[in-house]
Amino acid sequence: MLSSEEEMAQHLQTTIDTASLSMALRRSVGRESMRIEDAEAIASHILNFFGFNERIIDNILEPDDRDVFYMLEDCGLLETERDETTLYDGREWRIHYWSMRKERVIRLASEEARELELERARDEQNESGAYLTAQSIYNELGDEVWAQRQPSQQQEQQEH
Repeated sequence: MLSSEEEMAQHLQTTIDTASLSMALRRSVGRESMRIEDAEAIASHILNFFGFNERIIDNILEPDDRDVFYMLEDCGLLETERDETTLYDGREWRIHYWSMRKERVIRLASEEARELELERARDEQNESGAYLTAQSIYNELGDEVWAQRQPSQQQEQQEH
C-alpha cells in the first residue's frame, strides 16, 4: 500500500494537472507574491490551451494570453520552439510553438508539496505546543545555563 506522499509523487510524475502547475507557479514566483486562487486560475487557463498536447502553436494565442506565456517562460515553466520550412514558392516560413517544461514543473510542484506538508506539520505541532524552533529553545534557557557553558578564563589561557 502506497502512502499519500508516494501516490502524489507518482501522480506528479505522470501528469501535469491544475494542482501541480499552480504549485510550481507559486514556487517559481514566490508564494508570498501570488495567492493560491490566482495560481490555480492561471494554471487552469494555461492547461486549457495545452489539453493533452505536449506543445501548442503560438498563433492560437491572443496578446494577453501570450503575455502570460512569456511570464511563465521567465519563470522557467514554459519554453518556446520554432520550426522553419520552405514554402512551395521558395519563401521561408517560421512556426513558433510553446511547450511545457514538464520536468521543472514536476520538480517545483514536488518541492512545494513537501514545503506545504512541513508547514502543515509545524502548524499542528505549534497548536499542540510540541514544536519549538531552535531560537525559541535558546530563548527559554536562563543566564545560569549560559554561565555554566562558558569556559573559565584560566582554561582559555592554558589552551593558548
